[in-house]
Amino acid sequence: MNVDALGALARPVILAPMAGGASTPALVAAVSDAGGLGFLAAGYKPAAGMREEIERTRAATSRPFGVNLFLPSLDPVDTGAVAAYRDRVAADAARLGVEPGVPGPRDDDYDAKIADLLADPPEAVSFTFGLPSAEVLRAFRERGTLTIVTVTTADEASASGAADVLCVQGKEAGAHRGSFTNTLDGGVPLRELLTAVRAVSERPLIAAGGLATAAHLAEVLALGAVAGQFGTAFLRCPESGANPVHKAALADPRFTRTEMTRAFSGRPARGLVNRFQAENSPHAPAAYPDVHHVTSPIRKAAAAQGDAETTSLWAGESFRLASTAPAARIVEELSPE
Repeated sequence: MNVDALGALARPVILAPMAGGASTPALVAAVSDAGGLGFLAAGYKPAAGMREEIERTRAATSRPFGVNLFLPSLDPVDTGAVAAYRDRVAADAARLGVEPGVPGPRDDDYDAKIADLLADPPEAVSFTFGLPSAEVLRAFRERGTLTIVTVTTADEASASGAADVLCVQGKEAGAHRGSFTNTLDGGVPLRELLTAVRAVSERPLIAAGGLATAAHLAEVLALGAVAGQFGTAFLRCPESGANPVHKAALADPRFTRTEMTRAFSGRPARGLVNRFQAENSPHAPAAYPDVHHVTSPIRKAAAAQGDAETTSLWAGESFRLASTAPAARIVEELSPE
């Protein structure tokens, strides 16, 4: 897939890769079949799990789709702070009948995933939490694979190397901020960020962050984006793999706002403010994916037990507009012909 093919999508709608289970092969295939571009989320999966989802997606659609990778974490870790946070969340774990997790591997099986994808590449590969090496970008380009790097500031855009396309993520976006560094500072609104990035880069831009309607898409296209990336807009659809607690919370009047937090993963991510997030956000260390590993058993148990106050509820600022319609209809409504 080349840059021209991205600009020639029947509908300029890209499915945001949503790690943790929401971006199922069925959802990716439905978005691509409807004229957009679906993305699998390889984050938190081993290379073998990623490959299995690629094959399932290929069996479901003949249309192009992409795969998203997390760059390995380079955070310096204060192990004492992580241990203290583990102690802090132990009461929630006990209440749910589990133990807090322990820090595990920090590389997300990145090298194995790169080797796997280069051996049998999808049409597009995107990167979050940093910039892949020039060698990796060149290797994908030689195989005809479109490369996309997520940026959250104009400075990141300027430093984004030889990526074919930039995914410009505004502060309104749900789930993890895809910044190169682990900081809660700043955060630029999408429309302002598009203008700032366009001033420093001539590459095609994908707009991401709080987009939920056809009017939103028209706005970012008018600002020079070639497509809009939508995540929360698809979370409640039948093909989404988001757990039922998460889907229900997006329409639950108890949850009225979103905020950025490190409480669940150790990296800034936007979610519906629930009890766990409110109580623990001030105490969570900047340690990713260490905090993710610590809270993983708690989040899973809470979701399984219907406890919306103790699991992560990732959501963009326009979460109330998320639809329960099938994915194909959402794509059509976002980009009417």
